[in-house]
Amino acid sequence: MLRTRALTAIILVPIVIYCVCVGDLTFLALMTLLLTLAEIEFVGMMSRVGFRPTLVFGLGLVWVFLADAYFPGLAMLRPGMTLLILGSLAWQLFHRQGSPVADWALTVVGGLYLGLCGACLIGLRNLPHGLWWTLTVIPSIMIADTGAYFAGGTWGRRKLAPTLSPGKTWEGYLAGVVSGGLLTGLLAWLWQWGAGEGVPIGIGHGLVLGVLIATLAPFGDLAVSMIKRRANVKDSGSIIPGHGGALDRVDSILWAAVIGYYYVLFVVGG
Repeated sequence: MLRTRALTAIILVPIVIYCVCVGDLTFLALMTLLLTLAEIEFVGMMSRVGFRPTLVFGLGLVWVFLADAYFPGLAMLRPGMTLLILGSLAWQLFHRQGSPVADWALTVVGGLYLGLCGACLIGLRNLPHGLWWTLTVIPSIMIADTGAYFAGGTWGRRKLAPTLSPGKTWEGYLAGVVSGGLLTGLLAWLWQWGAGEGVPIGIGHGLVLGVLIATLAPFGDLAVSMIKRRANVKDSGSIIPGHGGALDRVDSILWAAVIGYYYVLFVVGG
């Protein structure tokens, strides 16, 4: 299992880094693929427990958010959301099976959650100096997760959320916050050398971002764990060997993207 995870990471990490560095439509295509798979997995998990969210409308919401984030000048978000939300409600009116109100709510909520958070990642990459901020935000949650994993496995005693994720401990969580803050600060300092003068990235912003992301982004992981518990599955899918599904891989990254995007936008000033 560990070997499979390592081999998958060796293959996928360079692809992700390449897409982030190239940006533009390449990065948009990567995000669209990952979030499309994540939405399919979400609908599949809900179907396991008797609900019937409508995949086409959920995917439509995800896509319209991503497209609007990349092509803001087209102003497609409001009309697109309106048509999709009303269309999904009309569908339930004419195809009432099981729990139509819950099915409609799940259709909308799944698309909104993945679409809104994914749009923040597209927006972050498209900000001025967005390459450097994205290369700080995405690794930040990975650093925190790694610190939490090893510290929790070594010193973890007190369960963080035993009913959702029994393996997570408060000791690991706090270690993740510390390691995430310090190492993200160091990473941002290194990027400052590569970015050159005039790019407002550095150890201070990296430290604050690292702490914020390590503190809040794990809630994304716990949220997906809550959904998986309800569906009685270990992973959201199996498309990524050794790592589960796409939703399993982007759960915390989506929260990190929201934190990073609005931090840069309102604190750093774009």
